Amino acid sequence: MSARSTAEQFLRATVGDDPGDLADSYADEVVIEMPFAPAGLHPSRIATTREELRTRFRAGASLRRYDRVTNIRVHETTDPRVVVVEYDLHGHMVASGEDFTLSFAMVMTVEDGRIVHTRDYADPLAGARALGRLPELLDALR
Repeated sequence: MSARSTAEQFLRATVGDDPGDLADSYADEVVIEMPFAPAGLHPSRIATTREELRTRFRAGASLRRYDRVTNIRVHETTDPRVVVVEYDLHGHMVASGEDFTLSFAMVMTVEDGRIVHTRDYADPLAGARALGRLPELLDALR
C-alpha cells in the first residue's frame, strides 16, 4: 500500500463508525510529534502503540465525534514513504452538540502500509476552544 493510500485510509477511518478503527492505520509502534502542542497541555512527542491509540481514540469519542473531513490535499514527496496531508476535520461535542472545525497539516511516514511517524500541525487555540480547554491553555502559557 502506498503512503498516499494509507493517508486516504486514515482520513476515511477518522470519520468511521468505530473511532478505534483509526488505529488500524498505524504500525504496532509509532511516534507522533506535535510541534505546536502547548507544554503542560499535551506532550510535543509521544512514542506509543497501535493498541494504546485505539484505546485513546475510543475514549475520545465519548467527548467528541468527527463527522466529516473536507479540503483534503495529499502531497507526495520525493521520499515515497512520506506524504503531507492537509485537511479540515468537522465534528461536534457529544455533551453539548456544539460543532467545531479543526484544520490540520500532517507529515506522515508510512512503512508497509502503516503509519510509523507523524508530525501533526494544528492550531492549539482552536483545538483548546473546541474541546473546552481554553482556560487550561491560557494557564499553560503563563
